[in-house]
Amino acid sequence: MAVLRQTLSFLLVVLALAGAASAANIPPLTGRVVDQAGLLSDADKISLETRLEDLEAKSGIQLVVATVKSLDGDEIEPYANQMFRAWKLGERTRNNGVLLLVAPSERRVRIEVGYGLEATLTDALSKVIIANAITPRFKSGDFPGGIHRGVDDIVTVLTTDASEWQKRPSLRVDSDPAEGPVNWLVISGILLFVTLMAVSRNFRMLVFAMLLSGRSGGGHGGGFGGGFGGASRGGFSGGGGSSGGGGASGRW
Repeated sequence: MAVLRQTLSFLLVVLALAGAASAANIPPLTGRVVDQAGLLSDADKISLETRLEDLEAKSGIQLVVATVKSLDGDEIEPYANQMFRAWKLGERTRNNGVLLLVAPSERRVRIEVGYGLEATLTDALSKVIIANAITPRFKSGDFPGGIHRGVDDIVTVLTTDASEWQKRPSLRVDSDPAEGPVNWLVISGILLFVTLMAVSRNFRMLVFAMLLSGRSGGGHGGGFGGGFGGASRGGFSGGGGSSGGGGASGRW
């Protein structure tokens, strides 16, 4: 399963490169809350910024909330991965960043998790948070409430001993999700990758460019970081971290 997960991460990176043109529409990292879609009031932004700043000060974890007007035709998974890498969330050596991305026009939400936190904020837990804390509130039109509650649950998982947060029904994972569908998805992705490598010269060039960049970048922390985004404003910036597609997505 680990090999399949690594392969899926590799394919997500390739897809991110292939979507570089649309990534120009990723907003700049202006702070811990980037509300391009205008879902939050000033008071909401201040409250969230304070919570996220406190989290980073105590743990080093960079959790950023972003809303976008549109995914510009992309799926939320590659878009979130591009955004995470462009913003370089988390420390370079620890890859301890998290992105909560909301795309109201497409009715999609995603928690994207940095490499270093995948064992703590697992795919299954991310899915539980989305299903129990976020999307029910989004369905009723309460976007600020869903975002606040999602952030609360993410912070709880990241900063509380598992024996404590497992007592909360809203965060408990009673059984692991079945791996069969995931394995078939990965296998399909591998077959698609092999086919594109065989028939598309442009695709092969993208892969070779990625491999060269990864060697010069020195590991997870910066192979593609910053390639798609502008400079950070407002005195806040990512720490050089990266993500390989860990997390979960949902819709409402």
